[in-house]
Formats: sequence, C-alpha cells, structure tokens
Amino acid sequence: MTETIPPPARTRPLGGWWLDLVLVAAFAGLTALLAGGHLLALDQWVADWAFAHQPAPIYWTARVFNYLGQGGQVLMPVALILTGVLAYRSRSWRAVLPFAAAFVLTYITIGPLKIWAGRAAPAFDGPDKAVMFNPYATGAKAMSYPSGHMGNAFVWYAVIALLLAAVLGRELSRRESFAVRVLPVAILFCTTIYTGFHWLTDSVAGVLLGLFLARLIERMPLLRPTPPSASRA
Repeated sequence: MTETIPPPARTRPLGGWWLDLVLVAAFAGLTALLAGGHLLALDQWVADWAFAHQPAPIYWTARVFNYLGQGGQVLMPVALILTGVLAYRSRSWRAVLPFAAAFVLTYITIGPLKIWAGRAAPAFDGPDKAVMFNPYATGAKAMSYPSGHMGNAFVWYAVIALLLAAVLGRELSRRESFAVRVLPVAILFCTTIYTGFHWLTDSVAGVLLGLFLARLIERMPLLRPTPPSASRA
C-alpha cells in the first residue's frame, strides 16, 4: 500500500489579501508618479552611476547573471521540464496548470503594460528617454516599464518552486525556498539596473507586479499540482 502524501499545510501566501492590495496600490502609485514626471531625476542618477562604473569583468559577470530573468530562454524551459517530469510521474492533467497559469498571466499583464507605458530603457539614444508615454520609444530599447525581467522572474520562480515541491513530494525547506525564489530575483534586481537594461523604478514596478501575480497563482488550490506518490495512492 502506497502512503498518501498530505497536501502542504500552507495553501495561501503569507500576509493575506491586504498585502496584495498594497502591492497593487503601490504599483498604481508609482506609475502615477512617473507619469507626472516625478522620480525621473533619481532614475537618471542611478543609470548614470551604473554606466560610469562598468569595468569589463564586472559588467559581463552581471550580464551572465541577468539571464536568471530570461523567461523564454531560461525560466520557461526549466518550468516546462519540471512540468513534463511531474506529468509523466503523476499521470495527472493538473501538472500543466501552474505553467499554463504563469504563461497566461504574464502574457496578458506585463506585455500590454509595457506597450501602454511607452518608456524607453536607459540605453536608449533618443530624446526624453526617461519619461513615460514617449513617442520616440521604439525598437529593442523601448518598452522598459515595468521590467519584464523582474515580473517574469517572480512568477516563474514561484511556479518552479511549486513544481519542485510536487516532484519531491514535500514542501521546500526555508533554505531551498530562499535559493529558488529569493536569491535569483535579488541578483536579477541588481544586475538589471547595473547593466542599464532598466531604470530603477522599472525594476521596482516589476517587483510589485510580479509578486502580486505570483501570490495570485499561489492562492489557487487547483494550481498546486499533485505529488506523484499521492496521485498513485
């Protein structure tokens, strides 16, 4: 007889709905400040400092670590591999739900917000590069707000943690959870600003939005995949 693995004791993120409301309000407030022309000098100062302190070894190390936030090249493939392993071992259609939810939520939020905001990146060569709704912000160095690196990272690392817990058949320890969910996004926050891929406020906005979306996924019991042993019990 196969022992049934009980579901995780905590099925909702810490803090309750009030924290989610705070995240949404903070994102809206930050967006309104930037749209009104505030905080632009701070963004420019941070970007200027970063561009003035980029010796080659440190810069290219930061560029490598910045791949921790590449959704299509790193995060989605890792999540897809874990999804495949879990689906094969559990024989449960629920294994695909976390991946599907993350893909849909990031697709309908981060991308449209970037197009709407129309903000160029620090490396943009055109005029008024720090302002929102910049008509000159086109091409590869446009659509900087909010940071897709940060938003995607919070969502996909949360999904990777859920899938890992299901594959292992247990909750991740604090150290494991820190290594999967906290350390990569902390490194990414620093490297994204240092390399000039995003303004400081872009990354802050990405944190607020990404954390909200990650918490939303964690709130849905159907998105918590069944561990393989539990599905065969």
